[in-house]
Amino acid sequence: MSQRLYYTDSMLCEFDAHVAAVENASGRTAVILDRSAFYPSSGGQPFDTGWLELGPAQAAVRARVKEVIEDEASGRVLHLLETVPAGLEPGAAVHGAVDRERRLDHMQQHSGQHVLSAAFVRLFGFETVSFHMGDESCTIDLAASALSAAQVREAESLANRVIAEDRPVSIHFVSADEARGMGVRKIPPAERDRLRLIDIRDFDLNACGGTHVSSTGQIGGMLLRKTENVRQGVRAEFVCGLRAVRIARRDFETLTEAAAVFSTHIWEVPAQARKSLDEVKAAQKAQHRLLEEVADLLAADLLRQTAPRADSSRRVTQFFADRDLAFIKMLAQKLTKSAGVAALLGCGGAQPSLVFAQSAGLGNDMGALMKQAVQAMGTRGGGNRDMAQGGAPDAPAAERALASASEKIG
Repeated sequence: MSQRLYYTDSMLCEFDAHVAAVENASGRTAVILDRSAFYPSSGGQPFDTGWLELGPAQAAVRARVKEVIEDEASGRVLHLLETVPAGLEPGAAVHGAVDRERRLDHMQQHSGQHVLSAAFVRLFGFETVSFHMGDESCTIDLAASALSAAQVREAESLANRVIAEDRPVSIHFVSADEARGMGVRKIPPAERDRLRLIDIRDFDLNACGGTHVSSTGQIGGMLLRKTENVRQGVRAEFVCGLRAVRIARRDFETLTEAAAVFSTHIWEVPAQARKSLDEVKAAQKAQHRLLEEVADLLAADLLRQTAPRADSSRRVTQFFADRDLAFIKMLAQKLTKSAGVAALLGCGGAQPSLVFAQSAGLGNDMGALMKQAVQAMGTRGGGNRDMAQGGAPDAPAAERALASASEKIG
């Protein structure tokens, strides 16, 4: 079993060790050290990255550690390297260097999660079911049916007060029985001889194997960004520390740019966006009414121009180079409101399309006719006996398909 140096000192980012083994791990070369400060993916926290240096300091060969995983069966930490330099073999002395920026970010996020989870328990009795740390943000899933905006603000406020108080964060190693008597917030179900407890003084005591700050002030601040309902409760997304500063800066710049578009202050952007959306919806409704009027007039005109057939039915075949599917579908509905009308329509536009429709009671099968048309063009479409629609690869193909369908219809 590898000695895990981060268990007792999360701030440790450089160490010396010896290679215990070099093995194949699912097709990748894994280096096992007798001791390591590299954190392997576990408990919702991603792995550390960094370097292993081989040889004297002035001429050391550096190997990039791109991933660190845990062999749960043996308890060993496996370091996966980009390349394996010559001489990296059992017994070789190495110097390890953990990426400090990545480690600090993970410490801030994970310690912030402990504070936030404890805040939700203290305020509302909402236990944390799971935790995930992503590259952009982190989430906790709470055992709650709902979470109000007021509760979000209250939990965020309490978490930031605890951070501002710079409370000490200490590590204890105890047995499971001792942990139960100490009021640990959550004890893992797996049987272990000793549990590692993260103690945020007078606020939270929880079993955890991750890397953490030594005082809450090092978390730097908490920003609870959004919540959403999920199957197991409510998911809360948050960021801490320097990551929170970066994201808050990005959010501010986005709002500033949006405010400039609306020529207003950033706090008025939501109202302006809603106003613009309402105006767009009103314009769309007005446009739809105008298209309805155009379709009505055009349908009447086409029917006047179409001579009745021997059985008194009418067949309207028309291609509209600059119209779209929505318009020709609307026109087909207008035409077939009249009795005994078969309408075969096509359009060009951004997406060339076909619509075949008929008045109720006519004997054609527009769905079958459309199926033949789209199969010939290699496109898709469908419908029923009285109304069908389909796509065309281009406008000329749509016109040809329209002419062919017109010859087949009764």
